[in-house]
Amino acid sequence: MASVEDAVATLERNIEAASGQPVAVWVERIRARGLVKHGEMVAWLKADHGFGHGYANHVAKCALTAAVPRSADDPVAHLFEGKLELRPLYDALVAAAARFGADVEVAPKKANVSLRRRKQFALIQPTTRTRVDLGLILKTQAPAGRLEASGSFNAMFTHRVKLSTPADLDAEVLGWLREAYDEAV
Repeated sequence: MASVEDAVATLERNIEAASGQPVAVWVERIRARGLVKHGEMVAWLKADHGFGHGYANHVAKCALTAAVPRSADDPVAHLFEGKLELRPLYDALVAAAARFGADVEVAPKKANVSLRRRKQFALIQPTTRTRVDLGLILKTQAPAGRLEASGSFNAMFTHRVKLSTPADLDAEVLGWLREAYDEAV
């Protein structure tokens, strides 16, 4: 007779074969959508992704039991809970800033991540589930187009750029980020 663990492993292999994604990916997608109730998860999986009730029920149970505890060990993961689609954008911003020099310090806070050199030069804040705001200190730039005045976003910064995908992180935005880095001496 097979063990319960064997049965669960078989079920999860079958879910992956039927959906094209492992259970862990579905759990992350549920988190990214901000679904918290079992019934909401099951309904979404069935209606939007064609899951049968048994598969949807198992994935929803996994999402509920595998809820990542908020951890002081990884404040960035906490910052992007329910906003997983924005994490690649954050990673690209940090990687770009790190290429400017070894003196770049990445300092996660409760609601945002500061980028500092001798002085802070940028702030990465997942403002909504679909947008990251990049705050910049640019003393010589006038606001224009995507480079907005920071307004009520954060008084410490002169400008803000609204970003939604890694594709928004183009040469123009990277140029502004580099300029802010260069001015932070």
